[in-house]
Amino acid sequence: MKTVGYYNGKINTIEELSLPVNDRAVYFGDGVYDVAVAENYRPFALEDHINRFFCSLKQLEIPFEMEKGHLHGLIQELLNKLDAPGNAMIYWQASRGTAPRSHLFPGTDVKANLLIMISPFNTPKELKTIHLITTPETRYSYCNVKTINLIPNIMAAQKAASQGCDEAVFHKDGIVSECAHSNIHILKNGILHTAPTDGKILPGITRMHMLALAQKLSIPVIESAFTVSDLMAADEVLISSTTGLIRRADHVDGIPVGGKDPQTLSLLFNEYIEQFLRETQNTLNP
Repeated sequence: MKTVGYYNGKINTIEELSLPVNDRAVYFGDGVYDVAVAENYRPFALEDHINRFFCSLKQLEIPFEMEKGHLHGLIQELLNKLDAPGNAMIYWQASRGTAPRSHLFPGTDVKANLLIMISPFNTPKELKTIHLITTPETRYSYCNVKTINLIPNIMAAQKAASQGCDEAVFHKDGIVSECAHSNIHILKNGILHTAPTDGKILPGITRMHMLALAQKLSIPVIESAFTVSDLMAADEVLISSTTGLIRRADHVDGIPVGGKDPQTLSLLFNEYIEQFLRETQNTLNP
């Protein structure tokens, strides 16, 4: 299959798959999601993504009955249906179920809906340089939940694109949180600085792996809020995400930044790529 779609047991191409208009994801965005990438039919860090998915479900009290192991196996089964070479983006979401529109949760007889979409995707393996803009924080207090309510993120991402940039950096009272669809970090004097997972940012899976690798490489890490001024004065500005892995920024709001510690940046990036390749090198599907 060129693309693979799944909805509550039904399998078709993404283009042919349909879901009911009374799915609470449609009219409330009442659901959570996660995204992973795969190469050679092998998902990268899938267990970590599934763990985060279940944390999001718990925080929004969505009654999802499938066990983690079953979801893991289902994703692999669907991934194996994709045409060769098995390089893909895997998206899945659970909504609170299908029920007439009401702000209150539906009854306990209403089960969560599961949607999975798998499409070809080639994960970048070169250190890409991008441009950023800053934008005031306009989101709410569920930033740590990977909810499908992403309007502020969408508006910020479009604002960046309209100015010829690749990402938007949220900040409030001068304090940087994260980007529209990435985590952001800075290198300063050989130290990696990143915002804490205190509910104001999404606990990124790439972020988590990057911090572990920094520890392995004896790169000091400080998980503490930093300012826009710190961002502008950083030796390097790093952006991390599942689909982009680790990227560097060389402009923020049109002003040059970073470029002062390429050795540490390259060391961290190369170690991450090696880990990615080790985990995805074996082909599962002939």
